[in-house]
Amino acid sequence: MIADTLDELDRRILEQLQQDASVTNQELAELVHASPPTCMRRVRRLSDSGIIQKQVAIVDPAKVGNTLTAILEVTLDVQAAESFTQFERAIALESAVLQCYRVSSGPDFILITQVTDMPAYHALVHRALTAQMNVRNVRTFFSIHRSKFNTGINLG
Repeated sequence: MIADTLDELDRRILEQLQQDASVTNQELAELVHASPPTCMRRVRRLSDSGIIQKQVAIVDPAKVGNTLTAILEVTLDVQAAESFTQFERAIALESAVLQCYRVSSGPDFILITQVTDMPAYHALVHRALTAQMNVRNVRTFFSIHRSKFNTGINLG
């Protein structure tokens, strides 16, 4: 299933689930104006096809003590496919790294991290980046205020 095969009901279901995935199937069916069996079948198909990747709870970082958001630009010494893959595998093991993007024009990667404090940040950088032999440069930006945070995809 790909985006151009989504009909209006699929889009309404996805919009609702992006707002609150904890609703029951009955509640979801009412919200999107469909029967519960149709709704359940559609959600299962959207999940099986990979359009719905997973359902999660979004936790407020400050309320669990993770108050430092750091955005890192990482440049590798060797820009080869194998080097990129090796770096991505290592970063995938780091729970403090929430997002990792391979980017063009500038650094090789952008990492979004969430840690408790500056010592935790330094430990992360040492463990995940300084210890990596192929990391040439790391530039970090610390968030002082988050004015927007959204996990929903625009289904326009």
